[in-house]
Amino acid sequence: MSYTPEEQPTIEDTAYLIAPQWAKFRLDMLRSFPSPYKNERDSLADGIEDAIRQLDQLKPEKNGGPAYLGTNPALTIDFEDIKDSYLSPKMNTSTEVIRQVIKLFEGLPNWGHPLTMCNVNPQGNTAAIVAAVLSEIFAPNILEGEYAWNTHQAELESGGILANLAGWEPKKSGCVYTYGGSGCWTYHLKYALTRVLPDSRKKGIRTEAKVICSQQAHYTMLNSTDWMGLGMDNIIRIKTDVNTNAMDTQHLEEVLRDCRDKEIPVASIVCTMATTDANAFDPVQEVRRLLDNYPNPEEYGKVLLYCDSVIGWSWIAFKNYDFKANPLGFSDAVLPYLEKNYNAVKGIFYADAFGVDFHKTGFSPYISSVFVYKNAEEFESLLSREVQAYLQPRSPYNPMNYTLEVSRAATGSMVGWATLKFFGHEGFQSVLGGILENKVYLQSQIAKKLEMVCVNSSDYGLVTLLRIYPAGVDAPSQFDLELTNPDFREELIKHNKLTHAIGDKLFEWFRSGKKINGQHTPYLSFSTGFRMAEYNRDLKDAKAVIYAIKMFPMNVYITPEVMSHALNCIIAARDEVVLSIDKQSVLTV
Repeated sequence: MSYTPEEQPTIEDTAYLIAPQWAKFRLDMLRSFPSPYKNERDSLADGIEDAIRQLDQLKPEKNGGPAYLGTNPALTIDFEDIKDSYLSPKMNTSTEVIRQVIKLFEGLPNWGHPLTMCNVNPQGNTAAIVAAVLSEIFAPNILEGEYAWNTHQAELESGGILANLAGWEPKKSGCVYTYGGSGCWTYHLKYALTRVLPDSRKKGIRTEAKVICSQQAHYTMLNSTDWMGLGMDNIIRIKTDVNTNAMDTQHLEEVLRDCRDKEIPVASIVCTMATTDANAFDPVQEVRRLLDNYPNPEEYGKVLLYCDSVIGWSWIAFKNYDFKANPLGFSDAVLPYLEKNYNAVKGIFYADAFGVDFHKTGFSPYISSVFVYKNAEEFESLLSREVQAYLQPRSPYNPMNYTLEVSRAATGSMVGWATLKFFGHEGFQSVLGGILENKVYLQSQIAKKLEMVCVNSSDYGLVTLLRIYPAGVDAPSQFDLELTNPDFREELIKHNKLTHAIGDKLFEWFRSGKKINGQHTPYLSFSTGFRMAEYNRDLKDAKAVIYAIKMFPMNVYITPEVMSHALNCIIAARDEVVLSIDKQSVLTV
């Protein structure tokens, strides 16, 4: 065979031709790994560019399209047979695999779309997303210095910033990025059990210590007490105020007194600092006072006070905001909300630890949660363990000695740190205040509609919860009777079923791409009991609770016009559901 000068095979080509098959495959695979050298165009840059381009094709045109990705909102998974899968005997190309990856995003909720108002799930900011991607490329492990190197700064500095916001001494505080709000809860419980039951690390949990939290506490309390071996039956639920949803401190004192008199140790008290629906803030300072007045018996350690603030934490960004001068120009209607939320959340100063979710009110991608503790020396020494022979401390900071996780990707810490750097005080203040400006507008529109009522107008959170009744019903009066009068329990239940049906109808319309007045149906949700009826404070009656349609105007693209459209969709869904119910009644007769 003869070659032109340009076609002359290189040494590398010749080596490839004579190489064994495994080596050829290995050389082919190099094209699908990032290059370790600069100025080399490799598959990573090409792959990311191609993936972003394909993802963009799944987005709708501006001012049009549904709030999900792509054109096919259906679940295409065959849940019966999907597990019956096999590893292919042949290699594939990374380009083809990326194409298959993009296909899995078809129908996924588009969190940045202005019609997405279903939950406290905002779109992540660009700085945090890029930080996450870079973390995945070079895979720093924030277990210890050798594998984290300078990326440790993200965790250390995050802890300092958050401690400063809480009013703590940052050099004496610390934090651990973990796997979500559940991870924060679990860290707090392990900290509490180790402090209160000093022998528990070696001998296990042999004492039924109690965890005390409110009726509004997140269900992860069940996960944590179960997985930590304490047991779900050792949770004591404190009644909450029917208006504020805050912990009833009188009931708390009764429980603490009873535990003291019976010499039952309390591991921790958990103050809820904002919830998804009810925006419950517990009075931390008063809880601290009671806790100090009712210490554990002498043979046990000091009770831990934890703030589950994974939603409410970001209101501390209003620290030092001049509410009188109001430099950002918030409306007179919103300004009191901002001040009340800050005054509620600043109580974390009195806690021993608190939790933060950046992927909620930090406007960051999943998953970025951090457990922040006031006394680093105590926490880290209580949970310390022997250093393994194959891990060598290369820096002064080595969380491997006390963290639950051993493989600790830097992704979460880089995301949280990048968000803090990007937003600053003014960024958080502007985004959070903007959500409340939208909420105030929304509530003003609800008030104009006789058959609608906002059922959480007394709280200052980010969500608006509403009930809609059949046309002609005076919603505010009807809801007041259902909330306060046990004689109206059956009507409460009937209208709860109506609310549930409307919520299902709206989801059906959202998924089917149905349009109302020429615009797609928004992605909304509903609560099946964000609070109890006032005559059901002990929650013994599972049906005497309040259902409501949820509207979470979390992302920065939502406008007042979008929310007005959402209300029109709710009315349309109500009308169709009521008509369907009427027809069924006729058929039944």
